[in-house]
Amino acid sequence: MTRPTKITNQVRLHRVAKDLTQEQLASRLGVSRQTLIAIENGKYSPSLEFAFALAKALEVEIGELFSYPV
Repeated sequence: MTRPTKITNQVRLHRVAKDLTQEQLASRLGVSRQTLIAIENGKYSPSLEFAFALAKALEVEIGELFSYPV
Protein backbone atom coordinates (compact mmCIF):
# COMPACT_ATOMS: atom_id res chain seq x y z
CA MET A 1 0.00 0.00 0.00
CA THR A 2 1.32 3.43 -0.95
CA ARG A 3 1.64 5.88 1.91
CA PRO A 4 0.36 9.39 1.12
CA THR A 5 2.94 12.15 1.08
CA LYS A 6 3.04 14.96 3.65
CA ILE A 7 3.51 17.48 0.86
CA THR A 8 0.25 19.23 0.01
CA ASN A 9 -0.53 20.81 -3.31
CA GLN A 10 -2.88 23.17 -5.08
CA VAL A 11 -2.38 21.69 -8.54
CA ARG A 12 -6.08 20.99 -9.16
CA LEU A 13 -7.05 24.53 -8.10
CA HIS A 14 -4.58 26.15 -10.51
CA ARG A 15 -5.32 23.67 -13.32
CA VAL A 16 -9.05 24.41 -13.14
CA ALA A 17 -8.35 28.16 -12.95
CA LYS A 18 -6.46 27.82 -16.26
CA ASP A 19 -9.42 25.87 -17.70
CA LEU A 20 -7.28 22.81 -18.39
CA THR A 21 -8.35 19.18 -18.16
CA GLN A 22 -6.08 16.63 -16.53
CA GLU A 23 -5.49 15.16 -19.98
CA GLN A 24 -4.46 18.51 -21.47
CA LEU A 25 -2.03 19.33 -18.67
CA ALA A 26 -0.58 15.81 -18.64
CA SER A 27 -0.03 16.01 -22.40
CA ARG A 28 1.79 19.35 -22.08
CA LEU A 29 4.07 17.84 -19.45
CA GLY A 30 4.64 14.52 -21.20
CA VAL A 31 3.18 12.36 -18.43
CA SER A 32 0.13 10.17 -18.11
CA ARG A 33 -3.16 11.43 -16.77
CA GLN A 34 -2.81 8.85 -13.99
CA THR A 35 0.41 10.53 -12.84
CA LEU A 36 -1.33 13.88 -12.63
CA ILE A 37 -4.25 12.31 -10.74
CA ALA A 38 -1.85 10.80 -8.19
CA ILE A 39 -0.15 14.17 -7.68
CA GLU A 40 -3.45 16.04 -7.31
CA ASN A 41 -4.69 13.46 -4.81
CA GLY A 42 -1.51 13.66 -2.72
CA LYS A 43 -0.57 10.04 -3.38
CA TYR A 44 2.64 10.94 -5.22
CA SER A 45 5.17 13.73 -4.83
CA PRO A 46 6.81 14.75 -8.09
CA SER A 47 10.53 15.21 -8.47
CA LEU A 48 11.80 18.72 -7.95
CA GLU A 49 12.46 19.08 -11.67
CA PHE A 50 8.90 18.00 -12.53
CA ALA A 51 7.45 20.27 -9.83
CA PHE A 52 9.16 23.24 -11.48
CA ALA A 53 7.87 22.15 -14.90
CA LEU A 54 4.37 21.88 -13.48
CA ALA A 55 4.59 25.36 -11.96
CA LYS A 56 5.83 26.76 -15.27
CA ALA A 57 3.01 25.06 -17.21
CA LEU A 58 0.47 26.57 -14.80
CA GLU A 59 2.25 29.95 -14.80
CA VAL A 60 2.64 30.09 -11.01
CA GLU A 61 5.51 29.99 -8.54
CA ILE A 62 6.37 26.56 -7.17
CA GLY A 63 5.52 27.76 -3.66
CA GLU A 64 1.96 28.44 -4.80
CA LEU A 65 1.60 24.79 -5.84
CA PHE A 66 3.36 22.84 -3.11
CA SER A 67 3.80 23.19 0.62
CA TYR A 68 5.24 21.07 3.41
CA PRO A 69 3.84 21.30 6.95
CA VAL A 70 6.38 22.36 9.53
